[in-house]
Amino acid sequence: MGFFDEPFDLMATTDRRVEGVAKVTGAGKYAAEYQVNGLCHAVLVGSTVAAGTIKSINIDNAKQVSGVLEIITHLNKPFVPGLADEAKIKEARLGFAIFHTDKIYFKGQPIAMIVAETLEDATYAASLVTASYEKTEAHVDFDAALKNVQLTAAGKDRGNTDALNNATQVVEAEYNIKSEVHNPMEMHATIAEWKADDKLKLFDKNQGVNSVQRTFAKLFNIPTDNIEVISEFVGGGFGSGLRVWPHALACIMAAKQVKRPVKLMLTRPQMFHSVGYRPAAWQKIKLGANADGKFVGIHHQAKNGTSVYENFNEGITRVTRLIYHFENLKTEAATVPLNLSTPTWMRGPGDCTGDFAIESAIDELSYKLNIDPVALRMKNLALDKHPDNGMPWSTNYINECIEKGAQMIGWKDRKPAHSQSIDGDWSIGYGMAVGAWNAGRGNASAGIQMQKDGAITVQTAMTDIGTGTGVSMQNIAHEQTGISKNKINIELGNSNLPPAPSQGGSNGLSSIGGAVVAVVSALKLKLAGYASAQNEAYQNAAPADILLSDSGISLKTPNNQFISYAALWEKNNLDVLEVEASSGPGAERQKYAFCSSAAHFCKVRVNRKTGKVKLERMVTVADGGKIISEKAAANQMSGAAVGGIGMALMEEQQTDERLGTLVGNDFAGYHFPVNADAPIIEVAFVNKPDPNINPQGSKGLGEVGIIGTAAAIANAIYNATGKRLRDLPITPDKVLLG
Repeated sequence: MGFFDEPFDLMATTDRRVEGVAKVTGAGKYAAEYQVNGLCHAVLVGSTVAAGTIKSINIDNAKQVSGVLEIITHLNKPFVPGLADEAKIKEARLGFAIFHTDKIYFKGQPIAMIVAETLEDATYAASLVTASYEKTEAHVDFDAALKNVQLTAAGKDRGNTDALNNATQVVEAEYNIKSEVHNPMEMHATIAEWKADDKLKLFDKNQGVNSVQRTFAKLFNIPTDNIEVISEFVGGGFGSGLRVWPHALACIMAAKQVKRPVKLMLTRPQMFHSVGYRPAAWQKIKLGANADGKFVGIHHQAKNGTSVYENFNEGITRVTRLIYHFENLKTEAATVPLNLSTPTWMRGPGDCTGDFAIESAIDELSYKLNIDPVALRMKNLALDKHPDNGMPWSTNYINECIEKGAQMIGWKDRKPAHSQSIDGDWSIGYGMAVGAWNAGRGNASAGIQMQKDGAITVQTAMTDIGTGTGVSMQNIAHEQTGISKNKINIELGNSNLPPAPSQGGSNGLSSIGGAVVAVVSALKLKLAGYASAQNEAYQNAAPADILLSDSGISLKTPNNQFISYAALWEKNNLDVLEVEASSGPGAERQKYAFCSSAAHFCKVRVNRKTGKVKLERMVTVADGGKIISEKAAANQMSGAAVGGIGMALMEEQQTDERLGTLVGNDFAGYHFPVNADAPIIEVAFVNKPDPNINPQGSKGLGEVGIIGTAAAIANAIYNATGKRLRDLPITPDKVLLG
């Protein structure tokens, strides 16, 4: 198996998503859309200051609003057992105990919650709540605050970076990236219903129903199985749904208080400070190489913003230890506490940020050495083993990604020196960068329900957040069973189904794929067990020797010994046949290192009069092992690349230090790429299975599509203009002044 012959066309395949029709017809329900009898509505009231303590809250006017059922503050909150224990609060990763403190950590922090019969009543009443505060000094300016924190070691040093003093060429520069916000289409929402004093049902937007289930079981000190969490359809997550946020707990508390189901849906402005963001970052790189282009070493320093109440270290320097062989390496990091809400993982967390600085510095070094940027990278790739832990790669085809990407973009047409290609008012440039991600796999379970007519339903608690998990499960089940896809149904996103890890970190398909293979084997063995009563040839048959079809079971023998499902069901008086199986990582993790990787190439046009950057072409080539669903995989890569365009050219969450607040916390003030800002992303894959990572040989792709994209764009801008822009986003004013 090798590269797809041509860039992948998203519209040319029949590999359709299993949930596609439900989504486009509106039949698929998202968290806030479920109809629950007796439902009432909750609205949060946010703090108007960024730091201090609450002196008093006036709710008298809000109480007068018709339809108001309850107003919850820290003065009358329902009892939550876990919030009386600091250790459990920390374990739940709630950050702050909502309504269980009078301390204010950031502007917009919930201080009260209105529960009313209608959303309109709750919203109006919320506008009438006022509070007085004992204010303290607040700091929200990352650039000003980062000078006050000291760097510490981030991983073990390698060699001695003093060797950089003897390098032929050295690049030493600082890089700054503004904070970015996830901004999925669907706002976060929760519907909470207490079925009994110790039984809870949740419709909740999240990326892992079992994680939510475990968190609230601990906080309310009730059995995990007594909590059902449903998150079947998710309108985008990008990491924002990987942890439990205080608003979900607030909704559950409200339902407990009023003894009715309660819906709480965040507004778009609340999304900016309620469900995390990619923190602002500062980096400094010192990188050196000899005249032949061999890297001498690297010193990578990084700082990222966090909140004053919870330390979030993004791991920016982690990627420094993943892609290239640096004989001499030193990494340092620190976090910068701010009066903002807590950041969280956002697509390609840490590595995406760190890779921008590294790949920009390597590009700059290539010009100093007069070596092609592609050739410089190829010379220094760590292709045989993980450069940090020394374990051999199971597979690593990043070099093939680079070769294919260069061919697709027409790298040979690139002018080696900057500012050499002009078309009227436009300067034209080419850029490239690479990215990689440690490919993980978690423990996962899957179930199969089989009907008399041969139709099967494959089940797992894992949520498909748009990544194509459902269609990939269908493809694996089809490949393993031989049953037609139109007879294979998929059920996901319910904690009552077989447990699975959260959908994040590019681990989803790698984890659940093995479980699907395992449960198909279990199905074959169970069917063979029934068949053996009719034909002894099935006794002791191994799964690999058993064939399934739409109508029955047979063996890989000359006379195949076919038995119909109808005969098996009748003989054994069956209704529905059910099996469940689990799968997870094993000894291979002690033998091999695993990574996914990608190479990104782009061609840009930069207007010399306006500073506008126009992406003319973008190519991304990935090594994700075996590609299980071509359409879903290409969609993952193209979507991630568009996120990288936003990071490079427009996304920045601004703050006002004077007011201690966010600026532009809506779609008018926060800009991210739309269709007009992106070309059609040309996607290709190496498509070679990894024989060790899992039974299907697939590696995650969600992160590597964005890791390196911003650097490729910045490098192309330099090739076009000769301006080395190290601060993201690269807006027109920076292009003109740079």
